[in-house]
Amino acid sequence: MNAKNLMVFFLTAIFALAMISTVPALSWSGDLADDIEVSVDGMYVNGNDVGVVAGDDLTIKVYFTALECDTDVTVEIELEGEKIDTDAITTSFDVEEDIRYKKVLTIEVPFELKDSRSDELALDIEIDGKEFKTVLDSITLRVQRPSYNIEIKSITTNQNVEAGETFAVDFVLRNKGYNDLEDLYVTASIPALGVEKTSFLGDLVALECCGDESELCEACTYDCCDEDDEDTVSGRIYLEVPYSVKSGTYALDLEISSDDTSSAMTKQLNVENAFSDGNALVSDNGVLLVNPTNNVVVYRVVPEATSGLTITVDPSMVAVPAGSSKTVEVSATSEVEGTYTYNVNVFSADGSLVDTVTFTETFESKTVANPIIVLTIILAIIFIVLLIVLIVLIGRKPEQTEEFGESYY
Repeated sequence: MNAKNLMVFFLTAIFALAMISTVPALSWSGDLADDIEVSVDGMYVNGNDVGVVAGDDLTIKVYFTALECDTDVTVEIELEGEKIDTDAITTSFDVEEDIRYKKVLTIEVPFELKDSRSDELALDIEIDGKEFKTVLDSITLRVQRPSYNIEIKSITTNQNVEAGETFAVDFVLRNKGYNDLEDLYVTASIPALGVEKTSFLGDLVALECCGDESELCEACTYDCCDEDDEDTVSGRIYLEVPYSVKSGTYALDLEISSDDTSSAMTKQLNVENAFSDGNALVSDNGVLLVNPTNNVVVYRVVPEATSGLTITVDPSMVAVPAGSSKTVEVSATSEVEGTYTYNVNVFSADGSLVDTVTFTETFESKTVANPIIVLTIILAIIFIVLLIVLIVLIGRKPEQTEEFGESYY
C-alpha cells in the first residue's frame, strides 16, 4: 500500500471514529420507537452529562422513528429530584411505521441544592402508545445553582401600623447561588408614601462549612470555607410612616442587591390614621389644627384671596404642642349678597402645604344710608313739623272781650 493510499485509509478511519463518537449513546427498551435522539436546550445527549441550571425551564426535543403503527401516542418526560419531581407530557398523536417524528416539551428544573453547588438529576423519557411502548434508560443531567442568586426567605412586620409610627421590618436571606456574594445592600420602601431606607449587609458565602472541610475544598469550590462565613443572614430595618398619610393598604417592598444580582419581595401593609382627612378640620367658625406628632409643630394659616370677600384669620401663626390641638378663628365679610365658597390653607413652618380647609357661607345684602340723605330727611321732617305748628297757631282766632255797660237804677 503506497503512502497516498495509507493516508486515505487513516483519514477515513479517523472520520469513522469521529462519526461513531457523535452517535447518541442512548439505550431503550420496547417496540414502538427506534433510532431515538434527545437534545436538552440544543445539546444532544451522547453519553456525557449535560449541565443545566436549577430553576430554569428546559426545552427537551425527542426524535424517534416509529416501528409500528399506533394511536394515542404521547411522549412523557420527568425530572426526578430527591424531594421534588417535575414532569411534562405531549398531547396525543398518531404514528406510522418507519416514519420519523420530533416532539418538543418544556420542563422546569427542580431546585434542591441546599448544601451543594451542583448535583446529579435523572431525566426519564417514555414514548407510550395504545398498543406499544418504548422506555429510555434514565439520562443523567448535572444540575448546578445559578451563578448568582440571593433568595429572600421571609419578611416579617406588623400587619397594621399607625400614621407617624416607626416600625421594624425583619427579613431572612440566603445565598442560593454558585458563587459567593459580596457587598450586599438591603432597601426597604413604601413607594406610594415616598418612604425608603437602605442598609449595608456585607457578604454571604455560597456554602457554609459542614463536616469535613477538605471535601468542600476538592469539589470545585475554588477556596476553602471559613467557619465564620454564613450563607444565611437575618436582619432588621426601621421605617417611619408619615403622619399625614391617608388610611389604606400600601405595598412594602424589600430589595436585596449587589453588583452581581438582586432580588425583591413585596408585602401588604395596612396604615391607620385617625386624621386621614388631614390635620386641619373645620370647627364652627374656625380651623381646628391637630398635632398628632411627638414634637411641637408650627402652622401658618393663610386664606386664599376670593373675589367679593374679605377674609381674616386669628392668629395666622400658631404653635401646637405635641399630641394637642388649637383653633384658629376665621371670619369673612361681604357687601354683596350671595353664597360664597372659600379656602384657607395651612402651611408648616418650612412652607410646605399641610392641608386646605374649605368654608361655605351665605351673606345677606346690607344697604348703607348716605349721611347727607339722612340729614336732609331729618331736616325735612323738622320743617314739616314746624310748618304744621305754624299753621295751627295762625288758624286760632282771638277770643272776643265781653263788654258790660253801666246800669243806673
